[in-house]
Amino acid sequence: MGRLRAVVLGSAAGGGFPQWNCRCPVCRLAWEGDARVRPRTQASLAVSADGRRWVLLNASPDLRAQLAATPPLRPQGAVRGSPIEAVVLTGAEVDQIAGLLHLRERQPFTIYGTTATLGIIGENPIFRVLAPDVVERHVVALEQPFSVAGIEVELFAALGKVPLYLEQGNPQTMEESGTNVGVELQAGGTRLAFVPGAAAVTPALRTRLERADVVLFDGTLFTDDEMIRNGSGSKTGRRMGHMPIDGADGSLAALADLSARRLYVHINNTNPILIDGSPERRRIEAAGFKVAEDGMEITL
Repeated sequence: MGRLRAVVLGSAAGGGFPQWNCRCPVCRLAWEGDARVRPRTQASLAVSADGRRWVLLNASPDLRAQLAATPPLRPQGAVRGSPIEAVVLTGAEVDQIAGLLHLRERQPFTIYGTTATLGIIGENPIFRVLAPDVVERHVVALEQPFSVAGIEVELFAALGKVPLYLEQGNPQTMEESGTNVGVELQAGGTRLAFVPGAAAVTPALRTRLERADVVLFDGTLFTDDEMIRNGSGSKTGRRMGHMPIDGADGSLAALADLSARRLYVHINNTNPILIDGSPERRRIEAAGFKVAEDGMEITL
């Protein structure tokens, strides 16, 4: 069995980039065709240990287009068939699960998620199009490794909140629960950690990331009040369950001395790190981070 290989299917936060109804300063560059920015679809990753069998981490609303753009994920062999063996979910936000509906043509695969995540899916009748006699659902306990397609997978808690559509009143945004998790994958002696949403870096999370060879981490907003300042929203990043990149308590400082290759993923359309050459992009690159892009391949 070979080492892990990953393809970034999508690197943007919910809504993609540019967002369909947004003319914030960063989206405006995209609408105007500025070469310093490149469109991005919503965050998802494909991983494989042998180049034949693939596991998806989350299923974004853009999944149909992402699969078409990724040759290893196209149908193989028989008239009907797919190299996708499983989908591992880090939560049940719309941008994490809506793409499952693209996989409804009676193709066998398995969905893995926590009790909370699979419970939310189970309560929504639209997901019955994924026929239970064909598409299995496996509940996964946190910090209990399991194997799929030759990859050892482990879900772990990350501080966050319930999906937006389940919020009531003022939700807790700094909870460790099964509604927001990260994924660690291991094969061939290499490790990759995927954490598209985190409200903070706890000591336990920090310890886990220290053993990874590659970390793809929540890069939603550069500054906590970014959307408020540019008039595109009324919530801070922390209110949405995402720690900012900048600041003494931001992810850039928290992860600055990791030895792993570090990439920001799940990047909001307002985030200036999407602009090549911007001061914000230069800052994260000087600290050893990269910005994930759709189609980027990562070989460990």
